[in-house]
Amino acid sequence: MASGWGITGNKGRCYDFWVDFSECMSTCREPKDCGFLREDYLECLHHNKEFQRRNRIYKEEQRQLRAAAHKGKDDGDGHAKHHA
Repeated sequence: MASGWGITGNKGRCYDFWVDFSECMSTCREPKDCGFLREDYLECLHHNKEFQRRNRIYKEEQRQLRAAAHKGKDDGDGHAKHHA
């Protein structure tokens, strides 16, 4: 990654994040000062936050679908509908 070249021969997708993080680390007093840049770089590499967010959205969608299906089985007062 530090070379800047990606697998296609062009600049790597995370290279700009690496440069920002590297420059910060070379000039900062304490490494923790560059924490946000490190997070950005690691997110670019691994997409952990993106995957966690997608997972939360998917779980909420599934919860809402289950709630809607359950509500469709009730008549609103907690009793199951009876069809005659």
